[in-house]
Amino acid sequence: MDRPLAITDDHDLLDDLLRIAAAAGTELNVAHVPAHARPYWAHAPMVVVGSDTADALAATGPPSRSRVMLVTRTPGDPDTWRKCVAVGAQAVLELPSAERRLVDEFADVVEPATKDGLVLCVVGGRGGAGASVLAASLALTASRRELRTLLVDADPLGGGIDLLLGQEETEGARWADLVARAGRVSFTALQAALPSVSGLALLSFHRGEAGAIPAEAMRSVLDAGQRGFDLVVVDLPRRPDPAAVEALGRAATTLVVVTADVRGVLAAAQVLTGLREHTVDIRAAVRSGALADDVVSTSLAVPCAGNLPDQPRLTSVLNRGDIPPLGPRTPLGRFCGAFLDSLVGAER
Repeated sequence: MDRPLAITDDHDLLDDLLRIAAAAGTELNVAHVPAHARPYWAHAPMVVVGSDTADALAATGPPSRSRVMLVTRTPGDPDTWRKCVAVGAQAVLELPSAERRLVDEFADVVEPATKDGLVLCVVGGRGGAGASVLAASLALTASRRELRTLLVDADPLGGGIDLLLGQEETEGARWADLVARAGRVSFTALQAALPSVSGLALLSFHRGEAGAIPAEAMRSVLDAGQRGFDLVVVDLPRRPDPAAVEALGRAATTLVVVTADVRGVLAAAQVLTGLREHTVDIRAAVRSGALADDVVSTSLAVPCAGNLPDQPRLTSVLNRGDIPPLGPRTPLGRFCGAFLDSLVGAER
């Protein structure tokens, strides 16, 4: 793909533009004088014009085109908007305050969104309800159906969803590698950096102490996930932290895994109190127990997404480091298949 074009002879401004472009995962074609810009003008996906060359560029009468930005390092200059009109720019970006927007503008043209991925959140109604197993199973099922899928472990105290899938030793980026990075994340770079299992991209924690995920880091990951994947499955902690709130705000659906007993329902009711502040579509995945599914659903005032009977020998399979059995004859496989049919079918 053609690179964005920068037209400037201001070396300090050019240094800023090259650094900002690198943050967006791209490089620039650079013209120090307007005449050198001519071969690139029509084909560049975006043009940034330095205020130092704007009048000289306008004098050449360049053809009108979209995605032209005038960039200046002199905020409040009254002559800036005249220059903007003269070169046919659509916006003025004053650095350094507009750096984040310029990163996003560069990223949009070099990596346009190819997907509008759904976000599905999964949370346990109480400890040990099996939310992480269900999240992993839904993500694996979606991946096997050739949906590009990202599984995000957002529970720092959950023990690691990569361990649940037997991938704790697999090379690849973890949350600690991403939280220090501010701003936009390329989805192609994210997918290339993460471990994968059966075609499923996986973001989890390093072993040892797992710090809280900053909301900005979760926002960047979910932005990338929704641009590049069909489905993003997020395994959440029971008490929403800032990162969980970010995910809940984007969720098409949030599944609460509820054990069908009195203690399980009471615990889930407390979890729901926190969830309802941040998301709308909440459904119960009911683990078989003493209470009927409709009693659980009515007690919690949420729709029932389906029943999850106990799956024989599932615990021993997971303890061996094997992925959950998800054939059509298994309870997990049937639930995941039916739920994904309803979720993806409804969106399409």
